[in-house]
Amino acid sequence: MPNFIDVTEFVLLGLTSHQELQVLFTVVFLIVHMLTLTGNIGLSVLISISLQLQRSMRFFLSLLSFVDVWFSSSVTLKMLGNLLSETKPISCVGCLVQCCFLIALVHVEACILAVMAFDGYMAICNPLLYGCKISRTVCARPISVPYVYGFSVSLTCTLWTYGLCFCGSFEINHFYCADPALIKIACGGVHIKEYTMIVLAGMNFTHSLSVVLVSCALIIAAVLHMRSADGRRKAFSTCGSHLTAVTLFYGTLLSMYLRRPTEESVEQGRIVAVFYTTVIPMLNPMIYSLRNKAVK
Repeated sequence: MPNFIDVTEFVLLGLTSHQELQVLFTVVFLIVHMLTLTGNIGLSVLISISLQLQRSMRFFLSLLSFVDVWFSSSVTLKMLGNLLSETKPISCVGCLVQCCFLIALVHVEACILAVMAFDGYMAICNPLLYGCKISRTVCARPISVPYVYGFSVSLTCTLWTYGLCFCGSFEINHFYCADPALIKIACGGVHIKEYTMIVLAGMNFTHSLSVVLVSCALIIAAVLHMRSADGRRKAFSTCGSHLTAVTLFYGTLLSMYLRRPTEESVEQGRIVAVFYTTVIPMLNPMIYSLRNKAVK
């Protein structure tokens, strides 16, 4: 059986094999990608040039926008190229690079969402200490660690990919090199790769999601004791926006990576992946800025 190193290229089956739908998807995802770039880059520039927005929460939001731009581009550009092509090949090296970057950026984004939730807790529950406790230098520490950790995890997962062996089928039932789809077409060395994917995803998503949920619970408890109706409204608006983004992000990822790869789960995962690779990066700037008067 040829292992991963012996394979020269894979074939991505994409979203659909119908020609008329491919043209429609090309137009739709091109528009989505342009909106993603415009929204995230525009928000990052706005935060960097506006003194009114240079608070720590906005600093984290600009980092989230940076990750979303790379996250969306690493998938969407290849997908658009395949939609316009009759053959949809991706080289072995290209597949590994795409896997590595996607896994790393997923973990980085999960950590940023957790740090943003904790930052919101500090701003609402400890407002008098917020200015001296949360500075730009302090903010840089919890952001540099997720990048190192995220790429370390992705390198580990990518190395296990080398142990996969194939029996002649090199067609990936997906529009990018996703681990569940790769495991499904492999016929050797799948157990370590599968268990590594499930365990690492479960541990990392559980930890970051726990920080988000605990922070939001403490925020809600503090808000309920506020006497000011305007203060409660602002706090609930901030927490509601963050919970919306977190629910969309974690809901789609957990449904894809915490299941054993089967024909049904891979097919469903291909549809779910559209949301967290293209739609969510487009929605994040809208979710966080539409209710913010300073951004408007």
